[in-house]
Amino acid sequence: MITALKVIFSVLLVWVTYIVISTSLESSLFKEWDFLGSIPWMRATLWDFYANIFIITLWMFYKEKNIIPKISWLILFVCLGSIATCAYVLIKLFRLKPGEGVEQLIGKKG
Repeated sequence: MITALKVIFSVLLVWVTYIVISTSLESSLFKEWDFLGSIPWMRATLWDFYANIFIITLWMFYKEKNIIPKISWLILFVCLGSIATCAYVLIKLFRLKPGEGVEQLIGKKG
């Protein structure tokens, strides 16, 4: 199960990074912001994104002991979204000890 999760999150990380970079090269978010902000679905997507960031951040705050990693990951989550989320989960997956599973990934502090 852990190996499958490592593969899944690795593929997701590469895919979403590719999508963000290729889209950024094609279109500037900052130039399009006024237009995008006028689209109701874009506003709904942003609310959805930040609700997810809030949930993920609560989990990360539970997992992390020190304030510096907490603040650093919060900034990365807000700025990079799924890229940072995949990276965070992958780091936690690779830090699991042999024999540890999803329960330790989700619930283990530190």
